[in-house]
Amino acid sequence: MNDIISDIQKKTAEVVHSLYGVAVDPEAVICSATRKEFEGDYTVMIFPFVKSAKKSPPQTAAEIGERLITGLPDAASFSVIQGFLNITLKDAFWVRFLYKALKTPVYGQERPNGEKVMIEFSSPNTNKPLHLGHIRNILLGWSCAKILEAAGYEVIKTKVVNDRGIAICKSMLAWKLFGSGKTPVSEHIKGDHFVGDYYVMFEQKFQTEYKEWQKTNIGAGVFEHKKNKELPEDPFFKEYKNTYFNEYSLLGAQARELLLKWEAGEPETLGLWKTMNGWVYEGFDKTYEALGVSFDHKYYESDTYSLGKNLIMDGLKRGVFYQKPDQSVWIDLTAEKLDHKVVLRSDGTSVYITQDIGMAHLRDEQYGAKRVAYVVADEQNYHFQVLFAILKRLGEPYADGLFHLSYGMVELPSGKMKSREGTVVDADDLMEEVIAEAGEETKSRGEIESLSEERRAAITRNIGMGALKYQMIKVTPQKKMVFDPKESVALQGNTGPYIQYPFVRIRGVVQQAAKDGLDVDKEIVDYALQKQERDLLQLIYQYPKLIEEAAAAYDPSIIANFCYELAKSYNKFWHDLSIFNAETTDARIFRLQLSQTTGKVLEHGMGLLGIDMPEKM
Repeated sequence: MNDIISDIQKKTAEVVHSLYGVAVDPEAVICSATRKEFEGDYTVMIFPFVKSAKKSPPQTAAEIGERLITGLPDAASFSVIQGFLNITLKDAFWVRFLYKALKTPVYGQERPNGEKVMIEFSSPNTNKPLHLGHIRNILLGWSCAKILEAAGYEVIKTKVVNDRGIAICKSMLAWKLFGSGKTPVSEHIKGDHFVGDYYVMFEQKFQTEYKEWQKTNIGAGVFEHKKNKELPEDPFFKEYKNTYFNEYSLLGAQARELLLKWEAGEPETLGLWKTMNGWVYEGFDKTYEALGVSFDHKYYESDTYSLGKNLIMDGLKRGVFYQKPDQSVWIDLTAEKLDHKVVLRSDGTSVYITQDIGMAHLRDEQYGAKRVAYVVADEQNYHFQVLFAILKRLGEPYADGLFHLSYGMVELPSGKMKSREGTVVDADDLMEEVIAEAGEETKSRGEIESLSEERRAAITRNIGMGALKYQMIKVTPQKKMVFDPKESVALQGNTGPYIQYPFVRIRGVVQQAAKDGLDVDKEIVDYALQKQERDLLQLIYQYPKLIEEAAAAYDPSIIANFCYELAKSYNKFWHDLSIFNAETTDARIFRLQLSQTTGKVLEHGMGLLGIDMPEKM
């Protein structure tokens, strides 16, 4: 399908060269959809050519417009607003476009371009369930993958499971001390929730131990000393908590001992670790299934945490890194304004970034993706700046294609969450709550009460999950957001159900047309557009370009907000113009085709966000 914007750019460049003798790169011509308050389909910015024309902006625009209209077969007229040239296309252009879009099997889908992109997302810890923040991470990663696939890329979806470390040992220790042999099956609890409860239990027991320790002579002496240094008087202040864990806590000593046993490969510890992680994985899989996501490859920190050591030692020989007298290995990134960063401890053990260096190299060997996006919260911005700088210094061939999809944290109206204190909103609980809210909203309208219980449940789930996913994705990733379950299922405003509703309406229209025997395959040739029809067509025409834009920026909110604008435009079309009572048969068929194409694009666009459309609402 030809791109009218490219045609306008090329012809504008030709006209400027012809009129003023100035060579212009067509891609440098600024052309965009005309703003709604002005007449026209596309607007060309004329200001860059005013100096060469030696005329005022309106005069220059008028002069270029006259030539442009005669040279563009699809152009009908133009108007000038100061230094902007607004071009109106012939109705025939839009009528032809609609039929082509209608007959395109998957409008918006590009052909494979032969390039690979890897998206790393989710990356959970195995000491607790997936929570509200994970939902935004997972949905951003999944929708980015779908959008990139639509843009023609081969996408590899991966996750790194953080399955080792002191946090995992805390859950293991709590179960050993207080679990009494209980299992998720015996307690009828989902595996990740079961293990997460013991992580919370460890923290509760730790706090109790800590408060008791304060009453001892050593504890009292430490706190008196700290108060004199004007630190907070809260007996559980965070400034001293880690020191207590590492130097005084009996629970802390046991957890550290468990970690050492794991690293030494002690059979009993490894057995417990595998068992508890297995419980968590079963739970994770159920959550991923409920969210409708999957992965092409899963990596485990326990398998990969030492991979970067060889790369670092090789880099040390090449002068990329330097070694301190205590044998720790560092890199000087002051040239990148990132300070000095340790990459190996003095005892030779790895730090977190060591693993990431090795992981990046391993995945390049396995998949050869020249673009890799890490979906990780903005708390880790500095970490990824350092990682990318190190990989460039090492000369890794994919280093220029690395991207950190940094996203803002999610809060509920009630405020922030804290996993150690058990105040996190679990992903499973949140999904159930939103589906329940959708059920209440649907029940209040009474439109699906006559359906079977199974169909009602499926529709309610579609609406609820659509509401949840859309609300998470519609916000630009870099922004923090507040998620309100009740607000997300509203049928008015920028919500998932608002977009799903016109799709359901269009399904009904298409079904009615089939009953009436209308020939919706007929190609309409001569048709005078109404403004509402033109507005819809302009939006639909933009869709493939927006997919490219969203793929390049790793920003699914572009597609989400396009779907909202398209739904809003269709609702106005529906309200203002009749379909079945249109003046002529051709008008009825054209509006049916426009409705059908709008429905296809809405379904495809929402599908890129991982959202299914319901059959009824």
